[in-house]
Amino acid sequence: MAHRMTNSMRTCYLQACRTFIAVCCLLLFSSLVFADEQVKAVPAEYRSKNFLLTTDLDEEEAEALLTRLETMLRIVSRYWGAPSRKTIRLFVAEDLGRWPPGRLPPEGETAIRQGGITLARGMRYGRRFDFDAIVYSSAAGGTPQHEAVHAYCYQTFGETGPTWYAEGMAEMGNYWDENDPTVTCPDYIIEFLKRSPRPTVEEITVSDDVSGDGWRKYAWRWALCHFLANNTNYAERFRVLGSNYLSGGKPSFERTFETTLPELEFEFDFFLDHLERGFDVGQCSWDWSARFRELKEKPIAAKVQADRGWQSGAIRVIQGQRIAYRATGEWQLLKEELEPGESVCTADGLDDGSGKLVATIRTSTGLIKEFELGSKGVLEISESGDLYLRCREPWSLIRDNSGTVNVEFQASPPN
Repeated sequence: MAHRMTNSMRTCYLQACRTFIAVCCLLLFSSLVFADEQVKAVPAEYRSKNFLLTTDLDEEEAEALLTRLETMLRIVSRYWGAPSRKTIRLFVAEDLGRWPPGRLPPEGETAIRQGGITLARGMRYGRRFDFDAIVYSSAAGGTPQHEAVHAYCYQTFGETGPTWYAEGMAEMGNYWDENDPTVTCPDYIIEFLKRSPRPTVEEITVSDDVSGDGWRKYAWRWALCHFLANNTNYAERFRVLGSNYLSGGKPSFERTFETTLPELEFEFDFFLDHLERGFDVGQCSWDWSARFRELKEKPIAAKVQADRGWQSGAIRVIQGQRIAYRATGEWQLLKEELEPGESVCTADGLDDGSGKLVATIRTSTGLIKEFELGSKGVLEISESGDLYLRCREPWSLIRDNSGTVNVEFQASPPN
């Protein structure tokens, strides 16, 4: 028996068809979006001259990271005098949720959650070696650069050296700027180093430390390595020490610097006391070969450069002594708010007090508080020791100064 579809039945049927089609379209659209998200979520590979990077960073961020890595590698290769022997492999994750299960080995995923690690595998045959290193790193901060220094050392030298050296130099690789030898580390590192109890050099270079013992210890290691690598008094000896480490040797830090250890410790403390972004260790190196003489009948002269830290005043002063002085010449400070000609001054300095000739005395117990000189006057010596001079400027700005002032000292009769 045939059945006829009523108008109401036809309407219900059409509505059901429309609903079915809408649901199908929604499911299809959702599946396409999900598939697209899956494609985006799979980490991509990016290459540069020396690096193969697998990361979930977007393309622009990945390319920027490769640029930073290549710059870092150029600096450390120049410092250690050896180009990278192999491509350095990195897995860098911003969000592990974007990585498919099994894309990373368990130890790599764990390391990324904790910050980063460099795993090296290979063999050594006497002085011959063959190592492959893989970096697993979070994208946070400079961790990829830090770990890439370790990978470079493993693949190029087969060694990274003792922990203090390996981690200190890796942090240098993180912060190193190709055209800027000054302090460039983050402010929180500087604040920590300035407010924390200070370990001795011997405590920083202890040989039984292990990697991964916290950013605070890494900060102290960076500070010592940065200081030694840039101070003109110790840089060459430090470079030789590092080369011995990377050749598989075990030289003693104390024996390497035994003839200059008191001066080294004094200068390292001075560096930490005045630490700030822009501080130039090389420009502030102390001249330990300078001679100091007591003033007698003849005057004694000294030259003071505007772009250096404390410099020898050439005289050894005695408590209660009166010394007349006169400074001639000009120097120029780099002042953004002033025209070049307006920032030229004599030893009397500028109106804001910068550029003034100032002094300190290095006594048997350390440096006394800085005091002003200017172009001429008479000094009343409060403590005995060696006189040092400089152009007053914040420590982060002195490297941009220029010019020299000549100072002449002469014994002055008592009142």
